[in-house]
Amino acid sequence: MKAFKYILFLLLIAIIGTSIYIAVQPNSFEVTRTRTIKAPAAVIYDNVIDFKNWEAWSSWAEADPDMIITLSEQSKGAGGSYSWEDKDGIGIMKTLETVPNESIKQNLQFAEFPTSNIDWKFTPNDDGSTDATWTISGKDLPFGFKAFATFTGGMEKQIGPHYERSLEKLDSVVSADMKKYSIKIDGITEHSGGYYLYNTTSCKITELEAKMTEMMPKIGNYAMTNKIAMAGAPFTYYHKWDEKNNAVMFSCCVPTTTKVVSTESDILTGQLESFKAVKTTLKGNYENLKEAWESVMAYIPENGHEFTEKGPMLETYLTDPMSTPNPADWITEIYIAVK
Repeated sequence: MKAFKYILFLLLIAIIGTSIYIAVQPNSFEVTRTRTIKAPAAVIYDNVIDFKNWEAWSSWAEADPDMIITLSEQSKGAGGSYSWEDKDGIGIMKTLETVPNESIKQNLQFAEFPTSNIDWKFTPNDDGSTDATWTISGKDLPFGFKAFATFTGGMEKQIGPHYERSLEKLDSVVSADMKKYSIKIDGITEHSGGYYLYNTTSCKITELEAKMTEMMPKIGNYAMTNKIAMAGAPFTYYHKWDEKNNAVMFSCCVPTTTKVVSTESDILTGQLESFKAVKTTLKGNYENLKEAWESVMAYIPENGHEFTEKGPMLETYLTDPMSTPNPADWITEIYIAVK
């Protein structure tokens, strides 16, 4: 009997000691993880702001294939929400505030636990990558919540690895999405031609991108500074392409509604007569242009068309990378003159 009382006494002391230990634990918690992703902040933000994308990179969904995820009528932006149910209970996530491409504030209610705050921050880096930071925090924690955290190793152990894995998967999903592209040969069309402003140069093919990056903004800025009405999207006019000798001659052009007399010696005025052409559309990163050109150059003779001797070969850029951050959404049209 004495032994039994002694055991009960020890158990009581253990319970009191454990209760005191739990009670003195912090009344708040915070878990945060950051991953540098090679993508513009706007591209990552666009993925995270819509809950319909979360299942693809959520480590909780990966770990539990039986999890039931339900999207609300609005899944994107402030007011958007979704819920899930797994073996541990039901959770609800809701977006409260957003600063486009910069930050997102959300809250999380899971089972009977108190509401937690979720914060996302997207910080651009000079090299074009973005630091994506994901934080969960809570305060005024009740005894039961602190007890759960204590016996499960703490919130850092419970959430930290999931955040790391989810951010790793988000990185992969965003990277794969940015690489998507399609090439469509639209066939015969009539290019309307028209007046255009241009600057021109010859260089090695390997220097083409650097030269174009320097020349295209200059011609565009000239048109805007002088309030010249543009008649369409900017384009590149290829005059000569010599793969064997690594040489190219090209012009960066801006179409205009009327003939413009330039006040700068290196900015000239040209005119394209309308011409019959095979049109090809690339949707995707400019790095896929080589494949697009190769496809249409093979298509023309294979389909009984003939190149003109000195016919225009144009590359028209329908989207501006500054306002369309995801390369998968860039649209480029190629026009090759045929007889």
